[in-house]
Amino acid sequence: MKFGHFDDDRREYVITQPDTPLPWINYLGSQSYFALISNTAGGYSFYQDARLRRLTRYRYNNAPLDNGGRYLYLRDNATGDFWSPTWMPTPEVKLDDYECRHGMGYTTIASRYREIQAEIRYFVPLHANLEIWEATVKNESARPKNLSLFSFIEFNLWDAWDDQTNFQRNFNIGQVEIDGATIYHKTEYRERRDHFAYFACSAEVSGYDTQREAFLGPYRGFNRPSVVETGESTNSEAHGW
Repeated sequence: MKFGHFDDDRREYVITQPDTPLPWINYLGSQSYFALISNTAGGYSFYQDARLRRLTRYRYNNAPLDNGGRYLYLRDNATGDFWSPTWMPTPEVKLDDYECRHGMGYTTIASRYREIQAEIRYFVPLHANLEIWEATVKNESARPKNLSLFSFIEFNLWDAWDDQTNFQRNFNIGQVEIDGATIYHKTEYRERRDHFAYFACSAEVSGYDTQREAFLGPYRGFNRPSVVETGESTNSEAHGW
């Protein structure tokens, strides 16, 4: 089966089938900030040190493959139907069209589902310690659509090894602060340090969740989050002991 091809004119590798044998990765970065992104928006980000300053969580021994990443969910509020434009984490939804373009310093994933065209461009700006997800959604039908967009990222608790092996410590290290459309992830609970991570949206938000169990709901995975299914955030706030 053919999964993609080189576009020599645009200096990109084009992936036309999302279910590649393994995640096909692009490397994005500046002088200090780095991001690995797969053709289905999986991967992780870190600042300077991939272990000690890991920003986002990645499960190396996961099943299914490439579980956890930079996810967006679209929801049709008239029907309750929802999907991810990047195929994962909703692979059971058969997209009408899909294309990933790994370029020099950026990755673009575009798809179409039920006359909704979506495109997300991921990149790390030069001389900046951050990454940008630039999302565009277009209604290609002749009827008005009422859509909701949900974004998801899972913060790592800085030390990637500790995050995977010292689980009980996660309960007293985690802290978030919410300020408008920005979620701040601190290093230690109720303890100020000289570095932090944040996840922000350029548009006004209608809600948020910072507890994974509140977002997903009981007995659910990333493919069927309770918040996306109902269309309502719970405004949960995660804190340590």
